[in-house]
Amino acid sequence: MNHPYLDVLIIGAGLSGIGAACHLKKKCPDVRFGIVERRTRIGGTWDLFRYPGIRSDSDMFTLGYNFRPWTETKMLADGPSIRHYIDDTAKAYRVSEHIHFGVKVISEEWDSGKNAWTVTVLNEATGEEETFSAGFVFNCTGYYNYDAGYTPKIPGLNNFAGDVIHPQHWPEDYDYSGKNVVVIGSGATAVTLVPAMTDKAAHVTMLQRSPTYVASVPEQDLISKKLRQILPEMVVYRMARTRNILLQRTVFKLSMSKPKAVRRLLLASVRKQLGRDFDMKHFEPHYNPWEERMCAVPKGDLFKVLREGKASVVTDHIERVNKTGIKLKSGETLPADVIITATGLDLQMLGGAAVRVDGKDVNIAESMMYKGLMLENVPNMAMVFGYTNSSWTLKADIASEFVCRLLNHMRDIGAEKVMPVDDEDCGTDLNFLNLRSGYIQRANDRLPRQGDRAPWQNLHDYLRDLPALRYGNLNDGHLQFEGPHLHSQKRGFLQQLLGS
Repeated sequence: MNHPYLDVLIIGAGLSGIGAACHLKKKCPDVRFGIVERRTRIGGTWDLFRYPGIRSDSDMFTLGYNFRPWTETKMLADGPSIRHYIDDTAKAYRVSEHIHFGVKVISEEWDSGKNAWTVTVLNEATGEEETFSAGFVFNCTGYYNYDAGYTPKIPGLNNFAGDVIHPQHWPEDYDYSGKNVVVIGSGATAVTLVPAMTDKAAHVTMLQRSPTYVASVPEQDLISKKLRQILPEMVVYRMARTRNILLQRTVFKLSMSKPKAVRRLLLASVRKQLGRDFDMKHFEPHYNPWEERMCAVPKGDLFKVLREGKASVVTDHIERVNKTGIKLKSGETLPADVIITATGLDLQMLGGAAVRVDGKDVNIAESMMYKGLMLENVPNMAMVFGYTNSSWTLKADIASEFVCRLLNHMRDIGAEKVMPVDDEDCGTDLNFLNLRSGYIQRANDRLPRQGDRAPWQNLHDYLRDLPALRYGNLNDGHLQFEGPHLHSQKRGFLQQLLGS
């Protein structure tokens, strides 16, 4: 089945994809666009993950869109609330009608003779392949494999008599009442699961190889709650958003410039919440703040269940799993009825789709990123990869704004092709994520590269990216525009305006 030609095809109907569609609606109202989504409803990550306590690890005033306020008072929102926000946004901007659900992208192929992409998808309900043709492809698929999370090889895990669950595929209505639960991991998922599961479990143990920085944040934004009584909603939202952006950036910069001082402050806060008798080795990482992503817990919920004895933390290495628990290298054995492998994500770019330009495979790991959103030497394509040191949506919003500006600029100058080109040989061997986290290091051979100067550096800085993406000169010498080379059978927006 061949679908009608589109000016823009958005891949993914999660937080980034719906945001991209809304920006197109606002800034490029005449562009014909479509969205393809593998799942059967809107939400992406926030539809996939359904484990107990699932929530954001970024505050909602920055994780929310810049054009539509988050109106609740929770700082870290639960997964269903976030999915509802995305769905409501799609309805408000009438983008739901553009979504093709239940299709998995197999390949994206550019043809310079047609100046168009052919995107082949698999309809997972019928088993049939379908094709979409588009002048521009905007990949909003996130950065991990939806089919399976990462689980390391754990000796003896197959011998365990209880249930082994990865949070990415949580069983519906799973009952863990009265059971001893061991959560393997120390990241955002683990610190969310542990306090959430103490409601029914007999006991929950977080088993970690090494500690992570964990910071307590307020459960609600009481300032915004009061301001809503006297100011318009959008004004309050922007004030909270600006405050939190500046706070995030300040903490990050201080972590880079004065890591010892920030470490002391973080550990002092943890010590205060856990009490003098708690062994602090479980929350004292062997690295500096923000060399790996920091975990946030609302109102110190993790520390509360540790104080109350409902949960515990063990820092050790696994020797072997037996039928009834986990034997550690220290000699201790943890009894378990349920083992949860909160061991991370399997990173995957572009949803695992093959990308080809004029029949030649594109090796993403050998490509540099232009401004953190376009691949070197790949025409008419952009992708969203949000911040790892701040809220994902901050980058997603301004990436979408950039794409809208780019499309309008192409219309204005009569171009139908644009491609980032590095004429200065400024490449390095660094991937474009500057974190030591295990899930990033494991995927180093799958991540694109970054250069040693702008615009090929990934700045990880909203305050610098904002002016560059929203207002920066598009004729910067790095974007190569070509056209028009039009074909009469196309009837998309770019072709109609450029004429043939």
